Amino acid sequence: MDYPKKALALKYDKEKDNAPKLVAKGKDYIAERIIEIAKENRVPVYPDRDLVQVLDALDLDFEIPAELYRAVAEVLVFIHDLNRKL
Repeated sequence: MDYPKKALALKYDKEKDNAPKLVAKGKDYIAERIIEIAKENRVPVYPDRDLVQVLDALDLDFEIPAELYRAVAEVLVFIHDLNRKL
């Protein structure tokens, strides 16, 4: 089965935010644009279909709920490790 491509973007400012916020989401063409913009700006892309599915149910510009902290923390660790390698 061919699933529609989905993507989303999280933003976290440790100075201002209590938790990461969902700032963009979309499928198909919009998903492609989110990924393209991330790559153009050297923002790491973390592929996790299950996490995208869960986060896609959230509204934009709201902090993620505490139940998702562990999953999002894995993404942040991935990005931290990637930045350290670069």
